[in-house]
Amino acid sequence: MKKLAFLALMALNAGAAQAQDVLHIYNWNNALSADTAKRFEQYCNCKLVQDYYGDNEEMLAKLAAGAKGYDMVFPTAFAVSTLLKQGRLAPLNKAQLPNWKNLNPGYLKLNDPFDPGNRYAAPTVVSLTLIGYNETQLKKAGVLDKADSWALIFDPAVLAKIKGKVTVLDSQRELMAAALLYLGRDPNTTRPEDWQAAAEVIRKAKPYWAAFNNQSYIKELTVGNVWVAHGYSNDLFQAQQDARSAKRPFTLAYRPQKEGNILAVDNMTVLKDAPRPDLAHKFINFMLDGRNAAGISNQIGATNPVQAAEAFFQPEIRKNPVIMLNPSAGRYVPLKDLDVKSRRELNRLWTALKIGS
Repeated sequence: MKKLAFLALMALNAGAAQAQDVLHIYNWNNALSADTAKRFEQYCNCKLVQDYYGDNEEMLAKLAAGAKGYDMVFPTAFAVSTLLKQGRLAPLNKAQLPNWKNLNPGYLKLNDPFDPGNRYAAPTVVSLTLIGYNETQLKKAGVLDKADSWALIFDPAVLAKIKGKVTVLDSQRELMAAALLYLGRDPNTTRPEDWQAAAEVIRKAKPYWAAFNNQSYIKELTVGNVWVAHGYSNDLFQAQQDARSAKRPFTLAYRPQKEGNILAVDNMTVLKDAPRPDLAHKFINFMLDGRNAAGISNQIGATNPVQAAEAFFQPEIRKNPVIMLNPSAGRYVPLKDLDVKSRRELNRLWTALKIGS
């Protein structure tokens, strides 16, 4: 009897331990393929639970509102600064990250201004914010030659030919940055006159847009409901692949703009109140393995900061100039963090832009 009781107790303890082996992450939409997630679960003998966001501001706001239970978040470099100032991140234990050596030093250098000494953040996905477009329809509309410029989403003379077929990101930082680049201004400026100029560009273009859209622009572009989408390079890669797989009667493409683009380095970070920091470190080390990192680029079309990944890239990925971008070869600008006053002012301006006519 005592033996049975002991075995039952052991089974209960084992069940409790197994129930605790869950890693909770708050991640970008379309940032981790289902196959990669499944392989990690097999690797750690644990369960991976994900919630998703479509914008850094959304993630920051949810944490600021008191969201608990997450082990990891995946902030873009400038949002790492915000989280550090708020005291929300735990330093990484490099002793638990033997694959740290696989990171490209160039991307660690890009991260350093936001995370001095690279103590809190491990680069995982690199993307450009640019324009994806229906090449077939733009050619018919006579505006295909504008695809290399932000004029495609901001110039009313161009937009008049594709009215109602354009979506832009529902992101104050990204859309304002694109308007500032279009004007030849610093996308990280906080000067009121620059913001007002960018806001005026947006006001004039807004009547021609179909929507502010973070969530469904991949599908809308894929099925042909929209012809132009302001979005992230990995999302636009997916739209391109989906359209090909569905044998759509048009060609989707995406490219950087001559005025410049925002370069985003998304990072793996561990929250200070993470229930399972041990599993979080396992996840980071897993994603810094060359084969696993390559899975991101091969499946979602993201540029990769892991040097060891390139040996496992598919031929199509190797030939893609956006995925294989050289940060020094174009005008690629990371967004910087905003101080509290500037953030408040931008929120006010953004609200007026969204609800105004």
